[in-house]
Amino acid sequence: MGAEKTILTMAKAAKRAGFILSQASSREKNSAIKKMAGSIKRNAGYILKENAKDRKAAEKNRIKPSLLDRLTLNKKRITAMAASLYEIAKLKDVIGEIKETIKRPNGLLIAKMSVPIGVIGIIYESRPNVTSDCAGLCLKSGNSVILKGGSEALNSNKAIFKCLQSAIKDTSIPRDAISLITSKRRSAVAELLRLDRYVDLIIPRGGEGLIREVARRSRIPVIKHYKGICHVYVDSDADLNMAHKIAINAKVERPGVCNAMETLLVHKDIAVRFLPVVAHDLKSKGVEIRGCAKARHILKWAKRADEKDWATEYLDLILSVKVVDDIDVAIKHITTYGSNHSDAIVTNNYDNAMKFLKRVDSACVYVNASTRFTDGYEFGMGAEIGISTDKLHARGPMALKELTTYKYVILGKGQIRR
Repeated sequence: MGAEKTILTMAKAAKRAGFILSQASSREKNSAIKKMAGSIKRNAGYILKENAKDRKAAEKNRIKPSLLDRLTLNKKRITAMAASLYEIAKLKDVIGEIKETIKRPNGLLIAKMSVPIGVIGIIYESRPNVTSDCAGLCLKSGNSVILKGGSEALNSNKAIFKCLQSAIKDTSIPRDAISLITSKRRSAVAELLRLDRYVDLIIPRGGEGLIREVARRSRIPVIKHYKGICHVYVDSDADLNMAHKIAINAKVERPGVCNAMETLLVHKDIAVRFLPVVAHDLKSKGVEIRGCAKARHILKWAKRADEKDWATEYLDLILSVKVVDDIDVAIKHITTYGSNHSDAIVTNNYDNAMKFLKRVDSACVYVNASTRFTDGYEFGMGAEIGISTDKLHARGPMALKELTTYKYVILGKGQIRR
């Protein structure tokens, strides 16, 4: 069977499975998710063996270290994958929840009820943990899911998927509720994106090129973020020790992810005191600094930043640095070059903190904290299915509640419209 027919068959089966899954009880869903977590833990050695094949191929192709890090699994990360599934199982089930009620003068009781979206297609690159996180969240929210990972992680994704499928085979959850597209052909993605009769939502996770291509070609609604150009602004009233720790964490802790800092903005009044210390520490950790003229006057060894740098998501150990006159210039810079993802201010000035929170139009805006916290698990959501910088339906980390929609349910006593 050709890839196109295979995916069509898969989507039809997912639609049927979604109807059954939407009726499943919380107990049934939680039991299946816990079994999925147990299967991941028991088969850690098998998953690591398959991941090693992907890493070997990636190293042969000389991919960037930051991207290799996204691809790499180890015992700690597999333990975290299982822990994430256990956390999802603990979350309150939102399906069937009544969001709000309206009682009309004629006695009609109108309520909003939370329901699954239906069938969700997730197209992603590199990170194998997405396979288990998304499967768990979709199952808990009553949605069927069709997964399409990148070819660079195919062995890892197939291994994880095999563990998930084996875990639910003896449960009441239909096996077709979780599907994986294994074809490496580009036409496989194109076929999925045209199946608007069977698939209700597409969520792409990966590089900007992938996401823009998906958004351009899809007949199905897409929730997305194109890139994460995240800023940390160090105000004149900042605690510089705090700012130092936040800047190091936001850039270095995991540079290849979308919530890592790409630009550091520093107020001119503290730049001479702050920049040499933090830049030296960043440099010692392998970070290349690209600075504006004022920053390079302080950091003689820094490279020159040009206009392109301010709008670049490096996903690497490279950082743009700019010295600004005040908070208004910092906010203007973020508005001009940012991606509406995650931006932070470090300050002890209440008025400046409030100004930053109100004026920076990003999905996540921080005061005195690292941008690295933009993550479903860190937000107490158990896991996330992605980060949205869109403004409709969902924004920021998308987890259980964001994978639902609602319907109106109306209770009457024989009322008729006159």
